[in-house]
Amino acid sequence: MTGEKRTAIVTASYDKDFDRCSLLCETIDRYTSGFDKHYLLVAHRDVALFKQLEGPRRVVIDERDLLPSWLIPIPDPKTFGKRRIWISPFTKPLYGWHVQQLRRIAIAKHVDDVDAFLFIDSDVAIIRDFPASRLWKGVDLRLLRYDQAMLNPPTPSHPVWADNAARILGINAHDQHDYIANVVAWRRDTMLSMCRHIEEFNNKNWVKTLGQYRDYSECIIYGEYVDCLLKGEGHFHTGQDLCHVYWFGPAPDQEKFDAFMRDMKPEQVAIGLQSFMDMDSAEVRRIAGI
Repeated sequence: MTGEKRTAIVTASYDKDFDRCSLLCETIDRYTSGFDKHYLLVAHRDVALFKQLEGPRRVVIDERDLLPSWLIPIPDPKTFGKRRIWISPFTKPLYGWHVQQLRRIAIAKHVDDVDAFLFIDSDVAIIRDFPASRLWKGVDLRLLRYDQAMLNPPTPSHPVWADNAARILGINAHDQHDYIANVVAWRRDTMLSMCRHIEEFNNKNWVKTLGQYRDYSECIIYGEYVDCLLKGEGHFHTGQDLCHVYWFGPAPDQEKFDAFMRDMKPEQVAIGLQSFMDMDSAEVRRIAGI
């Protein structure tokens, strides 16, 4: 364990990522230490599928136990039911990537016996030893921050997400930092106070507030809340990403993957191969030698 601090791992996933999530679970069990349980957050219709991954330290949580009952998933008519949208009287129609973010925030109220959560995307694999103690310096939790990254944003969406985070939080100006990564840690008490702040400032439930914006990043909302409103309290900053990510392009062949791995930093413990590249776990195992 991490001394007096307890940290759980959380992964929000869905049926099409089940294969990759299975690999993540295997590598978490192999390489991580000192963590409490691993929580898998999924839609109601995916619960039975993901229950296969449960164990003594892994628990599947139905989104119906996390989110308001008025947020209802239905088949998306634009895709002839191949995808889902979430509708309600209080929000714009939301897609799965929106709702995964809501689940990640909502876990703080549902799980009350830990001090922090380490969020890991389901298309990640841990490949090096990773003790939970690395996330803490005394009572302070690591906060990944790319300083001034919005001045040269990685995508056109990033500045929009940052500006909307400031509006959601009632901040006149933010510091142009980016906080998005495949592996990030948040304090539970900070998540709860962030939700209270959003509700007090907007005079409505935090889910309703985010659902009216749609273009948001939960990582940026958390980061701006910590830095702009809490002035960093309870956290220490780092620009070192724990996960080495292959973001764009077609699935790499062995040569490209070997070059990618040569760029992996000593402090990085995981690799992320984006699920939209359509690599199943067997291919990831082969190319990564897992």
